[in-house]
Amino acid sequence: MAQNQVRHLRLFLFECREPSHEAFKLGIAAASLLLIAHIIANVAGGCICYGSREDLKNSPVNRQIAGISLMLSWITLGIGFALLVLGAMSNNHSRDYCSLSRHKFLWMGGVLCFVHAAIIAAYYIAATSTIMGNRDIKGLSMAERGG
Repeated sequence: MAQNQVRHLRLFLFECREPSHEAFKLGIAAASLLLIAHIIANVAGGCICYGSREDLKNSPVNRQIAGISLMLSWITLGIGFALLVLGAMSNNHSRDYCSLSRHKFLWMGGVLCFVHAAIIAAYYIAATSTIMGNRDIKGLSMAERGG
């Protein structure tokens, strides 16, 4: 919103506009919070590691979901963080400027923050259920496990 409240002129892919210091601060804050949320979720969810493709194929569904959602969370983190930083930096200039349009970078980065939150929540749920499942199995004897 703050980015839309400044004067700007658009011609095809080029845009001339005044930077918004408020949009800069909000973009940096959003990027920082995205990183903090990712770190907290990864530390809380634990490590889901695979040694080989066979290990992935033979693992329980919860562990597969955790691995896939962890990979997707890193992808959305990278893209979302980059968009937020690019959008914030386009509002960090001390004077008017003209360049390629970066008008939607903050908006798209914000949307990816919510997508990242959903993916990282799925990772946390799947990873913790995998860890809890492993603890339950370790307490059983081979006969009780069906082996």
